[in-house]
Amino acid sequence: MHTVSTITRPAEPVVGTRRWLAVAAATFAIAWGGNEFTPLLVMYRAGEGFSGLTVDLLLFAYVLGIVPALLVGGPLSDRFGRRPLMIPAPLLAAAGSLILAVGADSAAVLAVGRVFSGLALGLAMAVGGSWLKELSAPPYGDGTSGARRAAMSLTAGFGLGAAAAGVLAQWGPAPTMLSYACNAALALAAAAVLTVAPETRGRHDSANSWWADLAIPATARRRFLFVVVPVAPWVFGAAGSAYAVLPALLTERVAHAPIAFSALLCVVTLGVGFGVQQAGRSLGADGRRGVVTAMVLLLAGMGCAAWAAAVLTVTAALIAAAVLGAGYGMALLAGLTEIQRLAGPDDLAGLTAVFYSLSYLGFGVPAALSLLAGAGVAYPAMFAVGALLAVVCLVIVMVGIRRS
Repeated sequence: MHTVSTITRPAEPVVGTRRWLAVAAATFAIAWGGNEFTPLLVMYRAGEGFSGLTVDLLLFAYVLGIVPALLVGGPLSDRFGRRPLMIPAPLLAAAGSLILAVGADSAAVLAVGRVFSGLALGLAMAVGGSWLKELSAPPYGDGTSGARRAAMSLTAGFGLGAAAAGVLAQWGPAPTMLSYACNAALALAAAAVLTVAPETRGRHDSANSWWADLAIPATARRRFLFVVVPVAPWVFGAAGSAYAVLPALLTERVAHAPIAFSALLCVVTLGVGFGVQQAGRSLGADGRRGVVTAMVLLLAGMGCAAWAAAVLTVTAALIAAAVLGAGYGMALLAGLTEIQRLAGPDDLAGLTAVFYSLSYLGFGVPAALSLLAGAGVAYPAMFAVGALLAVVCLVIVMVGIRRS
């Protein structure tokens, strides 16, 4: 509970069923910039001469921006309102894309650009996701679509950003620059659109420190630890395995268009994830066993990834990407639904930030697998171990649901 000394209420909102679209558009553009780098990993590895470990670390680098933005931006937006913390996000996304556009031959410059993209994405996830939830509740909506709109805005941006970047880098001019320039323009347009979104959260002057907003409410602590935490790192662990690890394994099989194939795996993964999120209610994501469904899909995805790494065929890779994408989509939606169920109005953005921070630990999976591969461990064996870990997490989640 927070001690509130003064509360400045926002202006009376104007009812409208589409008021959430401006925030969704900004989240989409920022997610586009966050994932446009992924299909280009093959290009940086082959054309720019970076090692596999270097590009995997660059993929992970934007977590250095995401996590601070999540953990600081989320709680601050609970105190000062959504608009002041979200407005800078598309501007940071544009800056990140422009830095990436000029840094193709420098790992250090690319890392800086990735951190800027991460800062933008962290704000979009914690602040934008909370804003979308509130713009989906009365008087703007019926309150049932907030998690789905947040998840789908992110997934659509991730998928289309990767698709556009892969196509432009494979067949367009200036492959190291054009896709980033396009995102910078899109992000700046989104920043202009975002100014029309109504504020939903008044300024709160609290006697507590801002990091106290990250604390898990006592009544929700058991369910958070045993239901949300086990599934969170799998969100982007699954996605990263599908569109960062598998394309690298099949580079020689698709030598005629490796960047486009990498983009294709991104699109398949995120397209299936988007479809699962769209159908989330009928698949049980809004229920209390949505995370169980997610873990079952993730377990199947790890098994398919082990098979694809063993046979190294395009068909197997596409199937594995699709199943991992289903697990990603369900895990993200079910996790956000759990958070929005557990959080109160004064800690919604803070708990969302904690969830996403745990989720993005999964982006360390490609770099970890690359290190193990350098030590002689085979990828099929690593994915098989991943399947066993998924079984362990599934058991924890099932027990956690029963006890909470």
